Amino acid sequence: MLPPSSYNALGDQVLQIPFSDRWRIYYRLQELMIPCSCPADGSLRVQVNSLQAAMLVRSTVMQFLASRQELVDWLERCWHYTAES
Repeated sequence: MLPPSSYNALGDQVLQIPFSDRWRIYYRLQELMIPCSCPADGSLRVQVNSLQAAMLVRSTVMQFLASRQELVDWLERCWHYTAES
């Protein structure tokens, strides 16, 4: 998965997303009502105003860019964490 090019706690985030996935991620974030734009420079700009928005952005990017094994590992960690709680 490609990391964001900037890591501010909240606010505008610039994601370097492969062109082939950028619009699919953009439209999914729009569906989730997360403000975002695709400027001419090829980046994806996302407005992250809360922890919930940050989690949704991360989850959306993972959905499109992570390998199947990365997604399985992530899900297993979530299940493990839930079982310990």
